[in-house]
Amino acid sequence: MRLPPPVSPARALAAFSFGALFFALAFIQRVAPSVFTGELMRDFAVGAAALGALSAWYFYAYAAIQIPVGMLNDRFGPRKLMSAALAVCALGSAGFALSESVAAASLFRAAIGAAVAFAFVGTLTIAHDWFAPARFAMLAGAVQTVGMCGAVLGQAPLRHLVEAAGWRATVGAMAAAAVVMAVAMFYIVPRRPHNAAPPVPPAGKPGAFTGVATVAANPQTWACAGIGFGMTATMLAFAGLWAVPWLSDVYAYPVAQAAGVASLLFVGWAVGAPGSGWLSDRIGRRKPVLLAGVFCSAAVFSVTLFAGVSAPTALAVLFFLLGLSGSFMTVGFAAMREVNPLQHSATAMGVFNMFVVGSGAVMQPVIGWLLDLNWDGATAAGARIYTAAAYAKALSALLATHALALACVLLLRETRCRQLR
Repeated sequence: MRLPPPVSPARALAAFSFGALFFALAFIQRVAPSVFTGELMRDFAVGAAALGALSAWYFYAYAAIQIPVGMLNDRFGPRKLMSAALAVCALGSAGFALSESVAAASLFRAAIGAAVAFAFVGTLTIAHDWFAPARFAMLAGAVQTVGMCGAVLGQAPLRHLVEAAGWRATVGAMAAAAVVMAVAMFYIVPRRPHNAAPPVPPAGKPGAFTGVATVAANPQTWACAGIGFGMTATMLAFAGLWAVPWLSDVYAYPVAQAAGVASLLFVGWAVGAPGSGWLSDRIGRRKPVLLAGVFCSAAVFSVTLFAGVSAPTALAVLFFLLGLSGSFMTVGFAAMREVNPLQHSATAMGVFNMFVVGSGAVMQPVIGWLLDLNWDGATAAGARIYTAAAYAKALSALLATHALALACVLLLRETRCRQLR
């Protein structure tokens, strides 16, 4: 078999960078509905519960496909997979922009989620294949940083574009960007190195599912999964959908200003993700960094939700700190890799990312359902308006996810930044 040529550091960095840009696009798609919730409610004549379900179809598909994504990356590498996924993302975005019913929009939203599900695990596979293992936690944080930059673009800047061109044209522009990236990814990402493929499984074992079975049988996998779910829910469910309407309904912020404040959570995440990975590698520990993140995130979120802080500057600081502390979850990717066999690393990343994104799939509609449960019947321009009390009750569900994350950190075995299996 003809082996691929050696990959230069510059080529490896370019491949990693384009993978990270794909993840940024995934985040723009992920948070985009938060800045045109009113338009979606009016166009599709739905309330908060239905809107949460519509937005969450992205997460349902994204989370459901994570294990196959990991298996495929372990077996085939990221080059063709990521290029094809971007093409599907373009088709899904175009379909969403043209949808005339909530059912059609949900279907195309799911297609987008399934496509961009290849971005993060694929980029981590690039890091695994062409970079030193000692850099993995930092690189995982760097991908998160670029993704958060996409989330920031998906807030106030995207809202200005929506106001100028409409939400349908805006989503259409994202479809065009995906087409360009699909072509670039195919030519920039190298063929996988010959020593990166997993070994042939022993005779008599179902090779396609050996990695999944091994990862799933490990109790530490589920401790890591709970950390990912619990620590990410605030970012995906709150900042990803409900923070903008919360600021608009409770504090009468204009939508563009609310999006600007909410985007500070993603800025904090962008700053904290690589820093937490570096700190964890530096001290040679995973659990202390994760514990600090859980405690600080819970404290900041409680102040944000219950202290009645309404000044834009103070709220901006709180949102930044909420993202900064929540970003310590990134260390969980390194822990997940270290508690599972190295040859199944992409599968392990897929399982972990399934629960990370699953937090949005579960908590976005749960919060929407709780809002509708506490709705007093008020509307404005055809969209439902919710009271501060309704938001407080609904968003308190995110404190339960913090409690889950804390319990799972306590159950996690300290790896001391070494491969345990």
